[in-house]
Amino acid sequence: MNQKKNPWYFLVLLILAGESAFILPFVLSRVFRPTVLEAFGLDNVQLGLCFSVYGIVAVLSYLFGGPLADKFPPRKLIAVALWMTALGGLVYATFPSYTVLKILYGYWGFTTIFLFWAPMIKATRVLGGATSQGKAFGFLDGGRGLVGALFGTMGVLIFSLYITSEISEATFSESRAAFKYVILVSSGIVVLVGLLVWLFMKMDRKSEKEITLEKITLSQIQEVSRLPSVRLLMIIILCAYVGYKITDIFSLYAQDVMLYDQVQSAQVGTFLLFVRPVIGVLIGILADRSQTTYWLVVSFVVSFFGALLFATGIISDSETVLFFISILVVATGIYAARSLYFAVMESGEIPLVLTGTAVGLISLIGYTPDIFAGPAMGYLLDNSPGAEGHQHVFWMLSLFSFIGGIAAWYYFQLYRNQKQHSLMMKRTGVQPLEGEL
Repeated sequence: MNQKKNPWYFLVLLILAGESAFILPFVLSRVFRPTVLEAFGLDNVQLGLCFSVYGIVAVLSYLFGGPLADKFPPRKLIAVALWMTALGGLVYATFPSYTVLKILYGYWGFTTIFLFWAPMIKATRVLGGATSQGKAFGFLDGGRGLVGALFGTMGVLIFSLYITSEISEATFSESRAAFKYVILVSSGIVVLVGLLVWLFMKMDRKSEKEITLEKITLSQIQEVSRLPSVRLLMIIILCAYVGYKITDIFSLYAQDVMLYDQVQSAQVGTFLLFVRPVIGVLIGILADRSQTTYWLVVSFVVSFFGALLFATGIISDSETVLFFISILVVATGIYAARSLYFAVMESGEIPLVLTGTAVGLISLIGYTPDIFAGPAMGYLLDNSPGAEGHQHVFWMLSLFSFIGGIAAWYYFQLYRNQKQHSLMMKRTGVQPLEGEL
């Protein structure tokens, strides 16, 4: 299939949409975690359970939303998802009760996954073509990181502007009012991005028809599920996503262990967001110049050793330089893996026209950390307050990085050349799918 090359701004719109969808449910709580806990009257376990409700709805949404992405153009699904997500921000800004907050996170699980996730991945794969998957996904994740960092920076600025007293002396009502403005401004930007996607991310009719199917059959879903690459990516993404979820606690680590105030803690979370675009772009370029699967293995190795720096407890409130170096090491491994795990779909010979279906199946297992990672981290942190609880969380990261590294190594060995892959396809009895591109 010879697809017409899409304009450069398609990638820009995908980047803006790709992070905007998750600003309200995740980025704000990552940057402002101590503030969120205080403003909503939550402990770490309760916030983790909100993420679990999101994850439960998301798992079902991955399964049914994947085939939807193979049936409808990405532009329409993405825009509607952003507008519905922003509506949830209006509820969030009222600081609802814990019960309503859990319902809201379930709602966001639907809007950001069922209508959004698979269309975004499929659109990015189309942009990458046969030879630039690493750059396409690396720039997507790196760009999303930059957008998240800018949102975080904007949020910290707005928050600090509405605190009239010294940050360390800010009252509960002042903090809550300031955070409300952060939520409302973020919601407005999400609406604007949705409008831009709807108006400008248009493909010609011929191209749209080539990447969509009139009907997704059960036999196609079954054949996709039997691909070795799909099964391995379930494990790889699960382990990598645990790492990504654990980055949520860096701002809390800054407060609990490094003894920073709320704004300084938020700045640590924002600093981490600025690391992500650099890693995404660099790893994407490196991957396309060599082997994407090889760099996926390297990313898990780096994540493993970075996690050990925190898990062993050698970082204290007097080790500021070591703290930021360790953050950089962990972030490098985690963000590199996140940038590459969908980029290896091409080498795993997953059909482009069935990308949405494959993403839905992979994500059904791969993103289950949305269910268990939050409560697990909350339990470890609340049952061992202070530095000890954080060490336990990073031992958890070490374990998942190790398992993910093994799965990535097997993927690398399996698909390092065409001949090996063909032999594996024959052994498993999987035949090329109809419409494979």
